[in-house]
Amino acid sequence: MTIAPATDAAAKKSLVKLQRAIVDGLEDVKAVDIRVFDTTHLSPLFERVIVATGNTNRQTKALAASVRDAVRDAGFAKPRSEGEDNGEWIIIDCGTAVCHIMQPAIRQYYRLEEIWGDKPVRLKLGDAKPRSLTAPADAEPVPARKPAAKKTPAGKAPAKKTAAKKAPAVKKTAAKPVVATRKAPARKAAAPVKTVRVNEPVAKKAAVRRAAAKKAPARKAPGRKA
Repeated sequence: MTIAPATDAAAKKSLVKLQRAIVDGLEDVKAVDIRVFDTTHLSPLFERVIVATGNTNRQTKALAASVRDAVRDAGFAKPRSEGEDNGEWIIIDCGTAVCHIMQPAIRQYYRLEEIWGDKPVRLKLGDAKPRSLTAPADAEPVPARKPAAKKTPAGKAPAKKTAAKKAPAVKKTAAKPVVATRKAPARKAAAPVKTVRVNEPVAKKAAVRRAAAKKAPARKAPGRKA
């Protein structure tokens, strides 16, 4: 009997296609920290658990809608969802795969990775998206076209390009250091000279005495007798 291996291969291929569709739906709305876990040894109800984070209620609801559309476009039945009224934790049941879209605080509190994360599945994010801009491998390379030469009118020689004269470089002179000078202290104004008034009668008497002394004959000193 070779029916069992064929069915197992088809089921595995279908599972890989389903998880790829879910991840593509999450990537389209910029989900954060997408993780895929193999749960075949933990539960008979589903074989894959996919966990992703949305920062706001609006983003988590948009992620849930994107996953539903991607699963239906891949040819699977419309999945069921719970928690879209609140938006903090949305569960999308796709049959053999269950997707949990959680906000950061809810994901950190419940830690589903510790429950279902024994066997993480390595999945290249964005690898299965179609590349419409790439050329097929069998296509022959197209030779690059050379630009057409410009035609010059008859009788006129092409103008020669003259090299622009280089302006002499201006030498930069080093700025002279500024020496700080100390300001001389301001001189104090000289104190006003006090004029002393002389008593006029006393001055006149002194002048008369000086004049009389000059007119009087000089007295000879008495000589000593031998």
